[in-house]
Amino acid sequence: MKTPPGLQALIDDGVIDEVMRPLKSGKEAAVYVVRTGDEVRCAKVYKDMAQRSFQQRVQYQEGRKVRGSREARAIGKATKYGRKQQETAWKNTEVEALYQLRDAGVRVPEPYGYYHGVLVMELVTDADGHSAPRLGEVELAPDQARGFHRFLVRQVVKMLCVGLIHGDLSEYNVLVAPDGPVIIDFPQVVSAAGNNAARKMLLRDVNNLTASLGAWAPELLDTWYAEEMWALFEAGELRPDSELTGVFAHDESAVDLDSVRHAINDAREEALIRQQGREAAAEMD
Repeated sequence: MKTPPGLQALIDDGVIDEVMRPLKSGKEAAVYVVRTGDEVRCAKVYKDMAQRSFQQRVQYQEGRKVRGSREARAIGKATKYGRKQQETAWKNTEVEALYQLRDAGVRVPEPYGYYHGVLVMELVTDADGHSAPRLGEVELAPDQARGFHRFLVRQVVKMLCVGLIHGDLSEYNVLVAPDGPVIIDFPQVVSAAGNNAARKMLLRDVNNLTASLGAWAPELLDTWYAEEMWALFEAGELRPDSELTGVFAHDESAVDLDSVRHAINDAREEALIRQQGREAAAEMD
């Protein structure tokens, strides 16, 4: 295929040898399958701010560190230089998060380098070597769903232990590899300690996963792992190997339970419909 402009510099510098095909194009970036020697990897080309449709950037950027006082002042004043620095910081965020999370033992794609604004990383594949499907694209047995949920909750705990929250986690940001789920897409990652919306984002992330996997194992819909891990995090007691129960006693005077469980309740209805469909199919057989 014709080399996209964003990848030509990597070919010129010998970082990659060939662009094989496009993998996906989203609101934040375009991803391509590339070849480096005998290795097949993927390259993520970030879109410029003017091209992106991703909203609420300010909410996600709260609490992120800026390298220098000049850059911080410029970003705060939204000058031309500041916007350029903000754009650079946004593109660097995922790269830095991937390396940090990889070191913390979180199952994310292995990063191989960041060149000319392009992130080169592991291509996550299925057992046949094809691009791995998203979690929302696969059918699961109840035991598989429970295992995936247990694994993903543990990954979120590991992330929180290094002070990070995905911020946009759902069945669309998880790939299913032969060795289990892989979490992807981190440009919107937030600081757990420095972002006022951190707790809300953590609850949304975990509830999204629970809603999706609860469609296959409905008992998951009655768990409260996000609330439990956040309480431990605030108390300074959360560890990567902390044993979680999924049980949490709410202060109903301070928590809007209807709002927190909106996605879970929707998934409960979907799970019931799926279960009825499976039972009806079994009766027909």
